[in-house]
Amino acid sequence: MAAVVAAVYVQEVADLDVEVQRAHGRVLVRLDGDLDKLTAPLLKEWLVKLYAEGFVQVVIDASRLEFCDSSGLWVLVEHRRRVAEHAGSLGLVGVHGVLQRVLEVTRLKFAFDSVVPADH
Repeated sequence: MAAVVAAVYVQEVADLDVEVQRAHGRVLVRLDGDLDKLTAPLLKEWLVKLYAEGFVQVVIDASRLEFCDSSGLWVLVEHRRRVAEHAGSLGLVGVHGVLQRVLEVTRLKFAFDSVVPADH
């Protein structure tokens, strides 16, 4: 009896747009798409660059974020710790969906300086 092997094609789509607005020593980072293991390095790269530029007051706008997994959440928590070491802050606005649920269940919302839910 011959074994039947089916070919499986998996396509991973990395889709995250990061928009950055710098003003008066603060920075707003708008996320649009999915923040997951494929796209978390992109966000980390941006946050590290902004930190190197001296921005330690950061707001992440998650209103257009469609998904966030543990990789994305870790990048946010890690950056919160980084800026806190220099009297900075990291807040989240427009929080909804999966991110809101994960922050509530894990109680990680208390790890951030502020978490503002999206208006519905």
